[in-house]
Formats: sequence, structure tokens, C-alpha cells
Amino acid sequence: MQRPEFALAIHGGAGTLTRSTMTAGQETEYRAALHQAMVAGQACLAAGQGALDAVCAAVAMMEDSPLFNAGRGAVFTHEGRNEMDAAVMVGAGRDAGAVCQLTGIRNPVLAARAVMEKSNHVLLAGDGARAFAESVGLETAPAEYFHTDARYRQLLAVRDSSAAVLDHDGAHKLAFADKKFGTVGAVALDRNGKLAAATSTGGLTNKRWGRVGDSPVIGAGTWADPQVAISATGTGEVFLRACAAHEITARMRYLHEDAATAAAAVMAELGQMGGQGGLIVVDAEGRISLPFNTEGMYRGQLVAGGEIEVAIYRD
Repeated sequence: MQRPEFALAIHGGAGTLTRSTMTAGQETEYRAALHQAMVAGQACLAAGQGALDAVCAAVAMMEDSPLFNAGRGAVFTHEGRNEMDAAVMVGAGRDAGAVCQLTGIRNPVLAARAVMEKSNHVLLAGDGARAFAESVGLETAPAEYFHTDARYRQLLAVRDSSAAVLDHDGAHKLAFADKKFGTVGAVALDRNGKLAAATSTGGLTNKRWGRVGDSPVIGAGTWADPQVAISATGTGEVFLRACAAHEITARMRYLHEDAATAAAAVMAELGQMGGQGGLIVVDAEGRISLPFNTEGMYRGQLVAGGEIEVAIYRD
């Protein structure tokens, strides 16, 4: 198969997503938001920009939407704050940047990119991450910007429990009945054959003690190298223990599996470990794989010359 001029895939979280749990209006909203994110990434790639530009544009679009657990739609910690994590990685040179426990920055994915491009570090946390983001001129936003009523009701529903819950889990009756593992991400191959990945999340509702999941951890929730780019969404602690994203490239390198086979094997292993969620994968030939072991995953994909495809349900 001839390599396409470019390729792009996104995810907006995975979980108990069925037609019976969403109204027609809610489904329309999510499909429109996914399509807008795809258009943002596609525009970069079609204009000849790099894969990093495309994945950041797509993820930033989802961060700006209150529908997804990232940026504006980030869930609340036990203390009632919005602490966000994000990472980017480019395949050429394996350059990477990440932030965690970030507050007050409108687009965490751009903060992660700035760490990669404008610092000597890979991962910055908390107040330091915010101070760095402000020092390079990234847009800030007040706490009110990140406060969405649906997310705050989620917190109130579980705040008195000891559990930290995945996105809508424990609060689904307040909105609609989905248990969703909320993260957003994008992977892309550009015209020059370069790959990049980006991931962003608000983490767990009611999380405490500075909990950080897999999304900003290079090799766990985000990875790119010359052969493949990966972004994950799901049970963060399990994805961390499995080094899920890197495990895919390791299988490709040492077992000579193709990306789709390797991703499917890793999803099976995650399931055996008690993990739920999904992965988006694109390889150096522009082949896209979107495996998940939940009932649905918000997702989109495109190869140059084709139409944007967005989907929610397994069927």
C-alpha cells in the first residue's frame, strides 16, 4: 500500500458509551466537536505543517470544549480545583514535553509543547509548570473558565466517598449514563513522514494528594518515534504499570509485529491487568489503528484524499 500524504487520528475518551445512554442531541454535540478537532488537525497537515502542529491543533480544540475531560471541561479534584496533565512527543529525535498538576493555563497541550521546545526539561509539575507556561506567554484563564456545572455536580456526588472516579463514573445519573475514561489525544503523520502524538486530561474526579495518571508520562500514555505514534485513554494506573504506549513500539521492534497487531496485543494485556480504555495509533506508513476494550470510544480518523470519519460506539 502506498503511504498516504498524511494521516490523523484523535480520541476524546472511552467507556460505557452506547446509544441508550445518549440523547440524539448529546450525540450530535459530540460528533460535531470531534469533527471540529479533526478539521483543525487536517488543516495543518493539508497546508504542509508538521505532525506536531496538527496534533496540538486537534487537542487544543478539544481542550476548548466543555464536553471533554481536558482543558475547559476538566474534572475537579477533591479540593475543588482543576488540575490538568498533558504531553507531546515527536518521533524524529524522540523530543518530548509534558506538564502535570497544571492550573490556570487555557491549553495544557501548548504548555507541554513549550516545555519541549523552550526548556531543557521533559516534565514540569504544579506551580512550576504554571510559572513556566506564563513565562513563555501562554494564555491563562481564571478558575471560572474551567468551572462547568456538570463536572462540579460530579464532584459533589462522590466527594464524601474515598474513591477517585474516572470522569463521569459515579455521577452518570446527573448527566447521562456513561462511565467514561476522559482523556483527549491525537496522533499524526505529516507529508515529510514525521510522526507526533499529544495527550491531555483533567484526570480523575475527586483525585487527591497530587495524583497523576499515565497521560503526561512518556511511554505510558503518550509515545512517538520514527515508526509509530500513540495516545492512550483509560485506567491510568494500569496503563502506567504496563508502560502501555511504549510496549507497542517494543513489540513492533523486537517481535516484528505491525502496529495494529501490537496495539491489539497491548489492549488485551491491559484488559487482563484490569485496565479499560483505548489507544489511537498511526505508523510510519499512515496506517491507523483504534483498538479499545470498552463499549465505545469518542474517535476520529482521516487519511489524505479521504473523508473525515468520526465514531462513538463499538458498532
